[in-house]
Amino acid sequence: MADPENHSSPELQVHLDNLDQLMTELGRALADQDWDALVRLNEQVKPGIEPLMVSLEAGQVDPELVRTRLEELRQFVDAAGEVAEKAKAEAQQALKGVNQNRSAAKAYQKVSSTQRK
Repeated sequence: MADPENHSSPELQVHLDNLDQLMTELGRALADQDWDALVRLNEQVKPGIEPLMVSLEAGQVDPELVRTRLEELRQFVDAAGEVAEKAKAEAQQALKGVNQNRSAAKAYQKVSSTQRK
């Protein structure tokens, strides 16, 4: 059986390739926990999907090609949410540790200054 992507128009193939590239870049940014890149790339998702949805509605693209990419994108969003929650928890723990160290330092200062009097 022939590859269905080979039957799409050149313009449509560009949109498919662009979305594939965007998902690759999103995956790389997530792996690197590059939050700035994720925000920037996230802004490109809707404009990247829109031409495919228009083509899908017009019957110009195999629905499976779009469904597969949307499923991959959903899996990415799920993974990104998990990584973000983990990073948030780690940041909260680090902040808690900083606050505990600060409290200990203040307590030491009080004890130390009281002993000098």
